[in-house]
Amino acid sequence: MLLPVLSKDTVRMKDPEGVQEKIRLMHKGGQQKLQVISDFDMTLSRFSFNGERCPTCYNIIDNSNIISDECRKKLKGLFNTYYPHEMDPKKSVEEKYPLMVEWWSRAHDLLYEQRIQKDRLAQVVKESNAMLRNGYDLFFNSLYQSEIPLFIFSAGIGDVLEEIIRQKGVFHPNTKVVSNYMDFDDNGIMKGFKGELIHTYNKNSSVLTDTEYFKEIGHRTNIVLLGDTLGDLTMADGVTTVENIIKIGFLNDKVDELTEQFLQSYDIVLVRDETLDVVNGLLQYVTAKN
Repeated sequence: MLLPVLSKDTVRMKDPEGVQEKIRLMHKGGQQKLQVISDFDMTLSRFSFNGERCPTCYNIIDNSNIISDECRKKLKGLFNTYYPHEMDPKKSVEEKYPLMVEWWSRAHDLLYEQRIQKDRLAQVVKESNAMLRNGYDLFFNSLYQSEIPLFIFSAGIGDVLEEIIRQKGVFHPNTKVVSNYMDFDDNGIMKGFKGELIHTYNKNSSVLTDTEYFKEIGHRTNIVLLGDTLGDLTMADGVTTVENIIKIGFLNDKVDELTEQFLQSYDIVLVRDETLDVVNGLLQYVTAKN
């Protein structure tokens, strides 16, 4: 095995030889040709800790005291209604798409009514149980030191996501985030969300307004893509030229039902793995001097 870390018992691969070949080609290209595209919630952040579910960006707001109990109850109701659809292996992406638009739109409307204050977000994140996966510091810091661009494409809340990374001390200039950002008025009160709605199943070039980013790094034709849903597979659609792409999927939930679909879609599937060990091992090998 080219990478010893791929022998971890959480690792599943449909085509190990094919993966090894891609890793070889990426190593040949080195760090100059590499970029990383990643989801955030339940991909860079943990899915669970000590048997308890960890919060997503939205959960952090849901669980906080900056929204009313009534709003919290309604958001929980939306989750119970729509999450089973999002995770349903029998439903196609086409069937899920309108349901996700509905879910996100209704949740955004509820949050907008709460008149959330911008200056309270940092404290809310601080008091939350948000956790990044083990090995996050090596991941963020080594990408920064190697000048490898990290593009985070998230259907979460950009303001919360950035705050989590900032508070961990790993928000570096090589990181670009595309997400749902809150829109605040002159008094710092939330008045809605900016731009196009980003949900689980439209994370592709259709919502990328700033396509300049991928043009600027057009020479970086080798991609490591990290996600935790089948909706994350299209995150690299905005990249103009792709030579090699390794897709790594974190399978956190409904493992028995989703393993087959994940193996068909991702090169490397990590089953209930709360670390970035495999990702870090791969990146270190690819960026090692030839």
